[in-house]
Amino acid sequence: MTAAVPLARRRSLPTWSLGLIGLAALMAVVEIAPRAGLVNERFLPPFSTMISSLVDQAGTPEFWRALLETVRGWALGLAIAMAAGVVLGIVIGAVPLLRSATVGAIEFLRPIPSVALIPLAVLLYGTQMRATLLLVVYASFWQVLVQVLYGVRDVDPVARETARSYRFRPLTRVRTVLWPTALPYVMTGFRLGAAVALILEITGELVIGSPGLGRQIAVAQTSGAVDAMYALVIVVGVMGVAVNTAARATERRVLRWHPSVRGEVPA
Repeated sequence: MTAAVPLARRRSLPTWSLGLIGLAALMAVVEIAPRAGLVNERFLPPFSTMISSLVDQAGTPEFWRALLETVRGWALGLAIAMAAGVVLGIVIGAVPLLRSATVGAIEFLRPIPSVALIPLAVLLYGTQMRATLLLVVYASFWQVLVQVLYGVRDVDPVARETARSYRFRPLTRVRTVLWPTALPYVMTGFRLGAAVALILEITGELVIGSPGLGRQIAVAQTSGAVDAMYALVIVVGVMGVAVNTAARATERRVLRWHPSVRGEVPA
């Protein structure tokens, strides 16, 4: 009875292979449904047609220019949000008076959807990349800031008081006491912020019309090039998977010392 459990575990398929099976099934459905007449090919072309259109677009400089603009806007917005979120999170979280004074403003501003700032972004920057960058930074910043605040709050009170009794300098206190505890929260904020930044980057390009894949999708949709539109959507989906995979890999590498990554159970 006990030997059957490891045997069943050995025979089970890895998670990544199950994901590939599910993806292959989805592609088969998208390929078969239009050809079988279940949906109109005008609105949902076969998957092979989408891939063919993607190959054609990949041979044009406009596609790579748009892809580069999207990646640049995403990376720049995420970098700004990470820097601002970590610095402000540590400063606010380390000073109880400042934390109490800002909690109302944070709780008021954080739930505001970033898309609600689109009129302001257009008014300030028009259709330039900075308009979308404003949305990306605003959305990602809260993901990082809130996590850092939780991390600073989770610092062991004994360690905090010990650092204070030994009169550690502020930077030394941050480096030796606050940062090791807050780092797992920072990486969680990074992973969440990376996904949110990509979503807002594409959304901003779609709605505002700033350079990038989102604008290319909007142009393809308005011109009736449905296969090209879906091909670009596939690219965005692949980017989302790549961003999530890279963020998780970075998190595991940075936190390789942490029990949650090493698989250890704390006593």
